[in-house]
Amino acid sequence: MTWDERVWRVVGDPLAAGADDGPLVGETVAVKDLYDVEGFAVGAGNPTWLAGAGPATASAPVVAALLAAGASVRGISRTDEFAYSLAGTNHHYGTPPNPAAPGHVPGGSSSGSAAAVALGEASIGLGTDTGGSIRVPAAYQGLFGLRTSHGVVPREGLLPLAPTFDAVGWLTRDAGLLARVGDVLLPGAPTSAERRLVTVPSLLGLADPDVAAAVAGWQPDLGLRLPEAWPLEDLPAWRDAFVTLQGWEAWQTHGDWLEGRLDALGPDVRGRFERAREVTVGEVDEARQVVAVARDLIRDLVADRIVVLPAAPTVAPSLGPGLADKLQAARHATLALTCLAGIGGLPAMTVPVSTTAGLPCGVCLMAAPGRDKDLLDLIDSSPRFVE
Repeated sequence: MTWDERVWRVVGDPLAAGADDGPLVGETVAVKDLYDVEGFAVGAGNPTWLAGAGPATASAPVVAALLAAGASVRGISRTDEFAYSLAGTNHHYGTPPNPAAPGHVPGGSSSGSAAAVALGEASIGLGTDTGGSIRVPAAYQGLFGLRTSHGVVPREGLLPLAPTFDAVGWLTRDAGLLARVGDVLLPGAPTSAERRLVTVPSLLGLADPDVAAAVAGWQPDLGLRLPEAWPLEDLPAWRDAFVTLQGWEAWQTHGDWLEGRLDALGPDVRGRFERAREVTVGEVDEARQVVAVARDLIRDLVADRIVVLPAAPTVAPSLGPGLADKLQAARHATLALTCLAGIGGLPAMTVPVSTTAGLPCGVCLMAAPGRDKDLLDLIDSSPRFVE
């Protein structure tokens, strides 16, 4: 059997069979190479880490739940190293294709899971989202994707990056399947009939004009979206605090292993870990304070609203000369939007749209913690998304 090693680390037929009965029978899962799959090691997108890792003795609870619901694991999909990127350009294994925008990056760090779904090689892409790693590849590749409320889906058996912000997520090609996965992974989650959609012009203004126009033009007959002015003058400071705390936690998580092994990393991820290593106690204490204040304010602002904003401020950067600079600029701009859900611990869902030039981008729907099912129900019940 042959497969694209930029997309997959290993593939089976299937790699793990699902139950004979259940709501996801017939579906196949690309499992991001951060989750335990019984009998296989976690590779974390890095060959040196993989060489020293032993096979998992049991599958992560989220993987086990999908199997119990009848889905089969198609294979283990590539990730950016230790999930510390939004680009999808793995230095060791290559850049997975973006079938929705050939010649453009796929987005990361759930790059392999997204590409496998977009290519039709799996119907469900299991991933993670710390700073946008579900929302960004979904936007770049024209997929639906959900970052769940922080902690609502168990993270046992998942290699962490920054536990304060890490969340489980998944991607699909259609809204109905995204919601059916939610029925399995979010059993008994409360729902609300409240559907007050709002836009925040200052957030829309952070996107490139073509993306902003696509998001502003998104009209799925879900009701009038009222514009609201939010006090976001401190947003750059929130983003910087998020980056600082994320980096510090990433070094606390992986620093012991990385000492003496930084040359085992690709240059972009290595640079982030090198900066993370230098974060001082004073800097992280200040970042924690900023994040705590921002979290309360973000949750107060969101309240019972469903906020409509860009999932990413740009379309996927194009491959070729100057890519490193383009990716750094895109990362800086993207985190100003994606850090809101990360800091707030909020559920955030990408709905695919496209620019007038035909490139994929994404609408993000963001709600209060615990309203994951409300977001899923919103698109699953709309005639616009019924195939």
